[in-house]
Parts: sequence; structure tokens; C-alpha cells
Amino acid sequence: LLLGEDHVPEDFDIATDAVPERVREVFGRDRTHAVGASFGVVLVRGQGQQPPIEVATFRTEGAYGDGRHPDSVEFATRRDDARRRDFTINGMFMDPRTGEVFDDVGGRQDLERRVVRAIGDPEARIAEDKLRMLRAIRFTASLGFTLDPATADAIAVHAGEIPVVSAERIADEWRRMLGHSSRAVAVRLAIETGLLATVFPEIPGGSCSEAVSRLERLPGTAAAMVGLSVLLIDVDDPVAVCERLKLANRETNEVSWLVRSRGELAAAKTQRRSKLFPVLAHPSRDGLLDLVDAIEQPAEAPSPDVAWCRQLLETVSDEMLDPPPLVTGDDLKAGGLSPGPLFKTLLSSIRDAQLDREVCDRDEALALVHEIRNRHQDDE
Repeated sequence: LLLGEDHVPEDFDIATDAVPERVREVFGRDRTHAVGASFGVVLVRGQGQQPPIEVATFRTEGAYGDGRHPDSVEFATRRDDARRRDFTINGMFMDPRTGEVFDDVGGRQDLERRVVRAIGDPEARIAEDKLRMLRAIRFTASLGFTLDPATADAIAVHAGEIPVVSAERIADEWRRMLGHSSRAVAVRLAIETGLLATVFPEIPGGSCSEAVSRLERLPGTAAAMVGLSVLLIDVDDPVAVCERLKLANRETNEVSWLVRSRGELAAAKTQRRSKLFPVLAHPSRDGLLDLVDAIEQPAEAPSPDVAWCRQLLETVSDEMLDPPPLVTGDDLKAGGLSPGPLFKTLLSSIRDAQLDREVCDRDEALALVHEIRNRHQDDE
């Protein structure tokens, strides 16, 4: 809100001196759920379609035994609560009725200076919660700020400890970073602080600077998995990386297809339609075009193959790229064929001929089926 109209809050959290039991009394037990009562957190169901809101009691925290969560908490004052938070820009409160801002940690000054700085001792803040290292980089990059040198030094000291954070939380931070237009800045900061080498040890060290350049060439609207694919383009087994980060199967499949298909657009203008069209009909084809443009050409000279494909896509419909088949498996079964190697060969051959416009209707397709069958029988 303090940054202005260009930064619209995605959600709001409420902090209060009311203890959890009192929060439940105020909002009603039917509208509240104590999701973290021991930490002073109550979830309040919104009205109608309004999303639920977290209401947290002001608190201080004990030691972080696992490097991620406090071992204990005690309810405290607003000032105490602010001082236990991660970065100064995240340590401010606002009275929603009056708009008054309470800043006990210098957050407003750092907003004006455009700096991401840990509250208090950076070493202590990072040692408490290792996920803060990735959050610091994400905030710095996405806001276009600079990272406070002392905070950056603390990250560099503790970078090797990031694996204590769950793979899911690490992956979520990288989704946000790689899905943002500032992804190249985030990766550069991760390289400088040693986090990239720890999270992605599979990336060859010599390709890190090139990875940043490639990410800079991606359009700002590119999806997170496209960014990740560009980052992993030189990795021997990107699927293994996705599985280690516990990405969803859909995400892993997308990264696998993008990396595997990066050469499928070569000499696109002279390719047979049966080879090119299935690639351009794929749900991730736009991501592939962005990826190939980013990894093959400098920014001032877009890939001619990608440029030709983009022009083609302006003139052909999705149904032309992936038309209904002229012949199906049921047709082959009706003709006396049983599923097997020849069955698959016939369907594939007819599909290729259809895309290459060598057959135009069902009768021509069935005639080709008989021709291929006879040829196969002669070979036997």
C-alpha cells in the first residue's frame, strides 16, 4: 500500500493483542478455525466469496531448533512482534480503520531507500529460518530493490543450510521467482550468494552466467516452468531435479517436454507438417517458442525458426494443427486387425499422411491402410 498503485496487495493478514480464544469469541466459533493456536494463529472465514483471513496474536519466538520453525512462542506487544519478523519492509503494521502506520524497525525508511534488509542482526534472522534467504532474494528482485550488504553476507554464510527447508517450500519460492519478469535478477542474486549452487547443484558452474542471459531474453510474461526449463537446459537429467523438488507431475512433465523438444523447431520452414504440427499443437508450445528464442539467439536477433512458427500460427487454426483422425483403432478392428505393432504403425502412418495432406478423407485413408497392410504381408 505504501508503494502505491503499481503494487496491489494479494491478501491481508491481521495482527492483534487479542489472544486466540478472544479472537474466536469476537468472530464466532462457527467462522473460526485455530490453525495454529499454539503459535497464536486463528483462521477467520470470510463473508460470501471473500477468502479466509489469518488473525495472529502479537508474539515473540524462542529458538528455531530445526532452522525453520520456532520451538516456542510467547504472546507479547506489537513492538516485540515486529522485531521477530524477517525484513524491515515486512515489519510494519497499519491500523485498517485510520490508516496509521506503526513502524518500529525502520521499514518505511528502507522502502524509500528501496532496500531489503533483515531486522536486527542478519545472521540471527537467517539462522532462525533458512527460508528467509530465498525470500530475501525474491523480494529484492520482484520489487526492484537492492539487497542490504550485511543481509547478503549472512545469506552467503548460511546458503549451504537451505536443504533443511522442505523441498516443497523451496520449490514454491522458485516458482514465484521464475514466474516473475525479474527472474534473471533473482538468479543473479542466487549465484552471488551461493544459493543457486546449493539448490541446483546439477547446473554446470560454467553455464551460470549464460543462464542469466537466457532468462533475460525470456518475455516478462513467461510462465514459471518455462523459466525453470531455461535454467535447467544444460542439466543432464532435468526430470530428476523436478522430482527432487517434489514438483507436481504436471509441472515435471512440462519441464521434461520443453527441454526435450528444444530442437524440434530446427529448420521449421522445411519440416514436414507431420513432424512440426504435433509440436505446435502441444499445450506448452508457446512456452517452447519462448524457450528456443531465449537459448538460441541474442536478444537483438530472434530465432528465425521461432519467427516463422509464430507467423504460421497466425494463419492456421488449432483444428488444422490437430485435426480429428480420419481412421481410428475401431476402424482397424472392424477391418480384422488386432492391436499390435502393425496396428500402431498403421495409425501413425495414416496420421502422418493426413497431416502431410497425402490423404484428405476417410476413403483415401482406408485405401492407404490396405496398401500398407499388403506391403507388410509381401515383406513377410
